[in-house]
Amino acid sequence: MSNPLTRREFLGTSVAAGGALLAAHLAQRAAIAAEEATLAQLPPVKIYKVYVGRTGEFYMARPTEEIAKFEKYFADLEQKLGDVKFIGGDIIPPTDAGQVAQKMAEADAAILIHLSGHGGDAPVLGKLIDVGLPTAVFAEPFGGHGWMYFPKWHKEHKKVVLLPTTDWGELDRVVGLMRVPVWMKQTRILVVGPPRGTADGCSAEVVKKKLGAELVMIPNTKVLEAMQAIDPKAAEAEAEQYWISQAKEVVEPKRDEIINSARMFLAVREMMIKEKAQAVTSSHCMGSPRCCFTFSKLNDLGLVGACEGDMDSTLTMLIFAYAFRAPGFISDPVFDTAKNALIHFHCTSATKMDGPGGARLPFRIRDQTDTKGGAALEVAHRVGQVVTCAKLVNCDTMVISTGKIIEIGTSPMACRTQFTTEVKDARRMFLNWGADAIQGGVMTLLHRVVFYGDHMQSIADLADLMGFKVIEEGGAA
Repeated sequence: MSNPLTRREFLGTSVAAGGALLAAHLAQRAAIAAEEATLAQLPPVKIYKVYVGRTGEFYMARPTEEIAKFEKYFADLEQKLGDVKFIGGDIIPPTDAGQVAQKMAEADAAILIHLSGHGGDAPVLGKLIDVGLPTAVFAEPFGGHGWMYFPKWHKEHKKVVLLPTTDWGELDRVVGLMRVPVWMKQTRILVVGPPRGTADGCSAEVVKKKLGAELVMIPNTKVLEAMQAIDPKAAEAEAEQYWISQAKEVVEPKRDEIINSARMFLAVREMMIKEKAQAVTSSHCMGSPRCCFTFSKLNDLGLVGACEGDMDSTLTMLIFAYAFRAPGFISDPVFDTAKNALIHFHCTSATKMDGPGGARLPFRIRDQTDTKGGAALEVAHRVGQVVTCAKLVNCDTMVISTGKIIEIGTSPMACRTQFTTEVKDARRMFLNWGADAIQGGVMTLLHRVVFYGDHMQSIADLADLMGFKVIEEGGAA
């Protein structure tokens, strides 16, 4: 959650002012850290590691000391991530594969390090993969010719990611993905008012069966009642500290409207703590007060707040938050083929699009465009930033594309936060919007979620681990 002062900022103040600024900065960091600690925390993901193949003086066998190097690598990775725990460490041979398969049942996922072997080791690895855990097989070159048998597991739709590479950093990436299916099964989502989206995305039974997440239905009256229990002074302090003092400008909203929005956040936060929830979505988000500030700060904190009761976007945001620690921006997109572009806009946005530990983007406090009321956000997104645009529909298909932010918009015809992304083929994407995978009303067909970074390959790998389908919007016909 670090957000340090730069040298220029520090030297640009007097000693006294600098001391006051530093004290205020540290106090804010401490307050946010304390706030995160009170919200629902998920336990570390247990990953079972297995080394397969002989080492030492054999043809195409890796040096024996390489196992120690892997052990140190996994120990360092566990410390770096802080939310995974590596267990196991069996070596096959001499350990029997059947015995290892039995012990793997205590884990959430598995990593198989293929050290050496030929065709005969494929059944050994297959026995471990058939345990059914989300599994990665890491196989560096010159470890034998058994790799030819590995792709069949992918064709058979086993829950396995194959990593034929010398890049150990790929293990970091895939370990991050392994958190998703485990944490989704421990996730609770507050749904305020009727859910909206695809039929399966709105079904508590289907969401539980396919992804493991639990939907907790709450009437909006409970949220409004919870607001009344919030100390007005606490709401004013929250509004001043996190919003008013940090904004580049407050344009239309009055101070009372901003405080009321902060009061909403404090109420929803308390409800999430009580319900042990990691996400919330509301179909009453454009009521009084608007939920723009609430959802923005939840996303800044690494949780999920999704507008308009959009269950498909909520689930998408949870997947990306767990995999990449990246918040999403729910968008009402439109096309401009003259710029080969997809334009994204909405009236709320996270201000920490790089994740909870990143710096806040510049923002102005505005009213909500179509109702001309309440308090909303105009966030200046980063020009030149590569983004991923995605949406999980019916809990089993991810539509996805990439782009690059080329300009920030200020059109009075659109929602407050606006940016234009250059895409691969805007006309193809326009003509094939949704790739025939999405059915429903306007919001269901329209909404997409934008995330910083190119996550195409990782989502393809995650699809293998979780068993969903991936369709590239605007890709090759």
